[in-house]
Amino acid sequence: MAARTGSANLPLHGGRVPAWLASRMAALARVIAEAIVHHYGRQELLRRLADPFWFQSFGAVMGMDWHSSGITTSVIGAMKRGLAPIGRELGVFVCGGRGAHSRRTPEELGAIGDRTGLNATPLVRTSRLIAKIDSALVQDGYDLYLHGFFVTVEGDWCVIQQGMNPEQREARRYHWGSDTVAGFLDSPHRAIEGRNMGLILNLADCEAAANRSGGLALVREGPQTVVSLLQDLRSRRAGTLDLFGDNTLPADGHLAPRPPHLTMPAHHDVRAADVDLRRLHATLAAAAECGPQDFTELLLLPGIGARTVASVAFVAEVLHGAPCRFSDPARFSLAHGGKDGHPFPVPLKVYDETIAVLKRAVRNARLGRSEELDAIRRLDDQSRRIDVLQGPSFEEYVDVERVHSPAYGGRTV
Repeated sequence: MAARTGSANLPLHGGRVPAWLASRMAALARVIAEAIVHHYGRQELLRRLADPFWFQSFGAVMGMDWHSSGITTSVIGAMKRGLAPIGRELGVFVCGGRGAHSRRTPEELGAIGDRTGLNATPLVRTSRLIAKIDSALVQDGYDLYLHGFFVTVEGDWCVIQQGMNPEQREARRYHWGSDTVAGFLDSPHRAIEGRNMGLILNLADCEAAANRSGGLALVREGPQTVVSLLQDLRSRRAGTLDLFGDNTLPADGHLAPRPPHLTMPAHHDVRAADVDLRRLHATLAAAAECGPQDFTELLLLPGIGARTVASVAFVAEVLHGAPCRFSDPARFSLAHGGKDGHPFPVPLKVYDETIAVLKRAVRNARLGRSEELDAIRRLDDQSRRIDVLQGPSFEEYVDVERVHSPAYGGRTV
């Protein structure tokens, strides 16, 4: 049975992604996707994209604003550009996007079907139905403006949509995954992210089955019944479902576990309270202790040093980390900073070296030499073994990064 996997508050941010970052995001998105598919398969990539915590961490490690609504647009765009040249080889395709791009999804799915033999007809129907559900059945004050459709050659899919409420300066992101959807009208969302603005109408919820049946009956009975009902209810206030309301006790007497809630604060700067320092210290220690041993060959490449190994350690966690490791997405912004200078300017030299390390590891793994890709996985294993470790404070770490920013080619918008 489908269930929501969580929710999050996303402050609405404008602006754009500069070309110098967009090209790097596409390259890093491509190589991370390749590594995940190599280790775990295509379905696992879709499962992670359908996880709102992982998705936010994925965007943060790519140097986007770690907490804002802009991560959705930029990550989907980076995935679409990065995977386009290797879609057929990798078996993963990205359709849709923001605005006019979202309306091209059916056409793009049809083209994928023509190239691969995949039956695109049910996928097109799924795309249109999900867009209708989140824009018509879920009336929460957020107007959809983005629709991203990820699909594999096996026909598995993941949909990520986002709506906007300009008055509240909030965005809400909706996650769907084919591996958990048992039906489109019984609480099908993997996750709906955004600030709870109170009572909303969600006719896709399992508790709204009677509402849907009643509405269908009214349509079949003709306009006179509707007019009579409206006259009777004129002085009453219709009830609505609270999408994020408290769990109610079901018939079996057992409460279902509450889904996790990710709250992305309004402040733009990254603060110590936003980061799990124990995990940060563990990642840095793994890079310092395990990195030089495992990366002997990589370290021989010109320019590859301790700072790049630290960034690779953050990427290793995005590749291999368990779901609980992504409860603090802000931590992953310490890999490559942020385009607006928070927590520090994007270190272009380190970013490029990280991409080079991952590209070489993935390329060699395709040729049967997986030593380098396995070494990256061991970085993640090592960081999880370290429970408590003393290290620099968050402020000290960021200060050091800012001091070295010019040497790293630090850049912001």
